[in-house]
Amino acid sequence: MQKAAPPVRPEFVHREVTGGDLGVAERPLSLTDRLRNNEIARKAFILAVLALAWEGYARWVGNDLLFPTLSDTLVAFWDATTRGALLDRIATSLKILSMGYGAGIALAAVFTTLAVSTRIGTDLLSTLTAMFNPLPAIALLPLALLWFGLGIPSFVFVIVHSVLWAVALNTHTGFLAVPETLRMAGRNVGLSGLGYVTRILIPAAFPSILAGLKIGWAFAWRTLIAAELVFGTSSRSGGLGWYIFENKNQMETTNVFAGLLAVILIGLFVESVIFRWIERHTVRKWGMQR
Repeated sequence: MQKAAPPVRPEFVHREVTGGDLGVAERPLSLTDRLRNNEIARKAFILAVLALAWEGYARWVGNDLLFPTLSDTLVAFWDATTRGALLDRIATSLKILSMGYGAGIALAAVFTTLAVSTRIGTDLLSTLTAMFNPLPAIALLPLALLWFGLGIPSFVFVIVHSVLWAVALNTHTGFLAVPETLRMAGRNVGLSGLGYVTRILIPAAFPSILAGLKIGWAFAWRTLIAAELVFGTSSRSGGLGWYIFENKNQMETTNVFAGLLAVILIGLFVESVIFRWIERHTVRKWGMQR
């Protein structure tokens, strides 16, 4: 039985393509494309949409006592900043926040170092995290007032509680995710204890550590404002939370919204400037994050 001959494929002759026939290989981006690829422009657009929604809804409600407009809130914010006590209250809150946040991070570093160094440290951290992480920090404020009195130590105590477990849990999770190859490399060069943690584990687990720092900051900021609201009922001295509480009692709703706007602006600054700068010079520079 004879095999069938393979089909004959037609020949195609393509003309030679010169460089001029390729068209424009590179062209400048239009203004729309540049704005679309700019993160700051995208976020500014989102903020502008939210601002317009705020202004439109407030004008539709038509009751400044319940929901003032954005324009009135900005005027109140400017007056409270230039001629009022808003800047002093913000400075007080940030001072207390920095003390509690720093102490919480230091304690989290101690717990995680023990956890990665000894088995008893691991058991201790997991047990304490399971016990105290679900406990709201603001729920400890009455005990803090009994133990430390009406003052800054009570605020620092609840802030440390809100920061400690979030940072420690994320840091320990990041340490556990470090590849075994890096661990063996560190042990082979004789690293152990604190040197092993600082030179091997922290750089490799820094994305998780940074996430824990962000969560801890958010928890600390919310806890501080809530604690100042409660603390303001007992004393006429306080920070930004007391400023909001005081103006609420005086039915100054625009000033209440001005205080809330200050809380939002500080949060945006910390997230978009400080933490973004840290990301840019660490995990993104090291190729660990897109």
